[in-house]
Amino acid sequence: MEKVDTANSPDGTQAPGRFFSEALAGRTAASDIDIDGSNVAYWTYEPVTVTPKTRTILVIHGFRGDHHGLLRVADQLPEMRIIMPDLPAFGSSEPFVDGEHSVEHYGKFISGFMSALDLGPRTVLLGHSFGSIVASHFAAANPGAVYPLILINPIAAPALEGPKGIMTKLAVLYYQASAKLPRALGLAVLRNRAIVRIMSITMAKTKDKELRRFIHGQHDAYFSAFADRKSLLESFKASVSGNVADVAEKLRLPVLLVAGEKDEIATLPNQHKLMGRLPDATLEVIPGVGHLIHYETPETAAAAIRSFLEEHPA
Repeated sequence: MEKVDTANSPDGTQAPGRFFSEALAGRTAASDIDIDGSNVAYWTYEPVTVTPKTRTILVIHGFRGDHHGLLRVADQLPEMRIIMPDLPAFGSSEPFVDGEHSVEHYGKFISGFMSALDLGPRTVLLGHSFGSIVASHFAAANPGAVYPLILINPIAAPALEGPKGIMTKLAVLYYQASAKLPRALGLAVLRNRAIVRIMSITMAKTKDKELRRFIHGQHDAYFSAFADRKSLLESFKASVSGNVADVAEKLRLPVLLVAGEKDEIATLPNQHKLMGRLPDATLEVIPGVGHLIHYETPETAAAAIRSFLEEHPA
């Protein structure tokens, strides 16, 4: 059996193997840029061949993630130019210099980042999980800034309500308590490998043992790459206090929802309700997968994205 390598190559790209193509490294360019006083790391994946269908896709990752999370999806879209920053306070990016790590502030970051990279209104905006909240609120507040909008495992309903509300409230207490503990102890609690592994096991739905090991390795490697406890607590509160439905009626552009049939965080019934509130929406449900579409079924997600963009050219 092929050994799974979750480590980065020296040039910052992901090592090829079963889960990444050999072409990915050649498409990859790592960069950093100053946005409002914070150094932001970002990665650009250039198209293998530029065609009339080539689009620029700006990707916003989820809570406690970084650009690695959506890398398998980017790998499956070799005809696209994909730009993936580590959000401020996550991965290799610094936290905001001033202000709270809120949905609104992350939206302002998108504006600054797009301006700095000269990304115009033909840019496709894609958000996963918490990134779906940030991306949708940005698109609602800045009509005409992007076209269209793609949301993977979108957070479609309030996290503090419904059957999962109790677990969310316990998670809030977890992050609050970790922020108040002495620094070393608080960080140890937040980065505890057993807690990270339980989370990973709970979300992974695949029966493929090698893929499950890969997913756990990714979470072990990148899930604890946050800047500090304060920004982590702020961004967690943002992730559970907002959702896409808050701005659904204001999204006057085509929206693709890519949902997991077994998603226990962004449940399928809520995806159908969200679709009904969006003025122009397409719902793609991927069977047998939960909240880790980007890890478990990147080929299917990429195919849905490709078809959607063909239907909505720049």
